[in-house]
Amino acid sequence: MKTSLFALIAALVLAGLLITACAPERGSTAPAGNVAVSDAGLEAVRDAVTGALPDVKRDNVQPSAIPGLYELSQDGQYGYITGDGRHLIDGDLIDLVTRVNLTENKRKDVRVTELAALGEENMIVFAPEKTEYAVTVFTDIDCGYCRKLHREIEDYNARGIAIRYAFYPRAGPNSPSFRKAESVWCADDRKQALTLAKQGGDIQNEAGCENPVAREYMLGAQLGLRGTPMMILPDGEVVNGYMPADALAERLQMKEQG
Repeated sequence: MKTSLFALIAALVLAGLLITACAPERGSTAPAGNVAVSDAGLEAVRDAVTGALPDVKRDNVQPSAIPGLYELSQDGQYGYITGDGRHLIDGDLIDLVTRVNLTENKRKDVRVTELAALGEENMIVFAPEKTEYAVTVFTDIDCGYCRKLHREIEDYNARGIAIRYAFYPRAGPNSPSFRKAESVWCADDRKQALTLAKQGGDIQNEAGCENPVAREYMLGAQLGLRGTPMMILPDGEVVNGYMPADALAERLQMKEQG
């Protein structure tokens, strides 16, 4: 029985992700290299794309690493445009020689950049005395696995892992979870308030305050969140869901060792 093209592509994507997770830093194993593109050629493709897709910003169309293809990004999604601006390929770009998912590498870079722009000052951080790894976790106060992760926060810290919380109330703005997140942020002791809220306690701050909850909620969706908790590792790799401290520490160590 023949293997379907869809199944083959899915297998290649999985293989690329698994191999990339244990590979050296991306800067030392770059793909085929950037392709020289004339300014006129790029602008012509942008004209074609924005003519067909008016909501796409021109800067969202960039040269790719592959001759004849241009990269299109929109709301965290990626696709590729042929050089004549006519055909759109919706999906990830895989290097069949290295088994590296080039599109996922781009997503990783974007995640690292966006989290740096958000800044640790807009997160609630539980850190050990000596931090070896900083993992950003998009969390929902009412999510069961988010609460499980937080109950084990000392286990993560004991392995040198700092947990940097950003909020993603799954029910969206104006929901009880969203208001709880805002109340936690506005508390005098945010860490204590977050722990209490995750234990089911009531946090009330009627006056409210300026807070990053809405910004973080939108950022989580932009960065590929499919459920909470979502962990983002230091290199931008995503772990969707809960991972115990031992397994996370092992994964981080493997990535560091290459």
